[in-house]
Amino acid sequence: MRHGKYPLIVTFLVPPLLLYGIFVLSPYLQAFQISTTNWLGYSAEADFVGLENFATLLRDGYVWNAIKNNAILLLVLPLVTIGLGLFFATMLNMGGRRGRAGVVGVTGTAAYRLIYFFPQVLSVVIIAIIWREVYHPNNGLLNASLGALGINGPSWLGDPRFAFWCVLAVLIWSNVGFYVVLFGAAMQAIPRDIYEAVMLDGASRFVTLFKVTIPLLWDTVQVAWIYLAIAALDGFILVQLMTNGGPNFSSDVIGLRMYDTAFGSETKFGYASAIGVVMFFLTLSVAVLALRAARRDRIEYS
Repeated sequence: MRHGKYPLIVTFLVPPLLLYGIFVLSPYLQAFQISTTNWLGYSAEADFVGLENFATLLRDGYVWNAIKNNAILLLVLPLVTIGLGLFFATMLNMGGRRGRAGVVGVTGTAAYRLIYFFPQVLSVVIIAIIWREVYHPNNGLLNASLGALGINGPSWLGDPRFAFWCVLAVLIWSNVGFYVVLFGAAMQAIPRDIYEAVMLDGASRFVTLFKVTIPLLWDTVQVAWIYLAIAALDGFILVQLMTNGGPNFSSDVIGLRMYDTAFGSETKFGYASAIGVVMFFLTLSVAVLALRAARRDRIEYS
């Protein structure tokens, strides 16, 4: 029986690994090869052009504009989402009045968790459609509310000054609930005696959050930062459905730029693959840098 376990392991591992190699790894490798050609996607000809696509990319103002928007997302999305997630999770877990039960959350914690988590059960397409209607300049809920206050609201998604920030706000709204639940679950694993001892010493909730909670949740915060950084380098579906990169490319992102280059009127699959290769290395670099920057001594408690 002991010798028979290896064929069994191979039988179960080889098919999924083979499928993963064919449908996941192979397209990645093909993208590197296609990025060195001038392939138009629907033609049989694909002449080798070397690094010409990458040289063109360096001079492409539309690509740099998309990268700039992704850089803003990379800076703002993780910072604001994690900050709000930690704040709401802290209020839900120890924001109530201190009494005989010790450190407790606010009244109705379960209902609040459900409300915060609700966007996670919606698909990105539904979220984009809902918020596109909310931002509608004539019939949208936002401008209707402002109109009731006597304020004439702008065309949110039709104004280059606001379109990108409107999409960013939706990205934060759609992600923060997940991290409220994630951080809340991690906080519940921390012994309550620690919080009670700190508060007995007179520490405020603000001090407790930064001196106790965040150090003990650092591994969870680090993982959240990496996931949100990767999401910030994407944002393709939400941007495409809400603004399609407009107006005047003000909300364009690198994923949408790659898609439009490949499937737009010019169908430059070779050039789009070069953008994809750059996006791959950007995502990989951000993940590695985030891991190294956030690395610190692990705090143990018993």
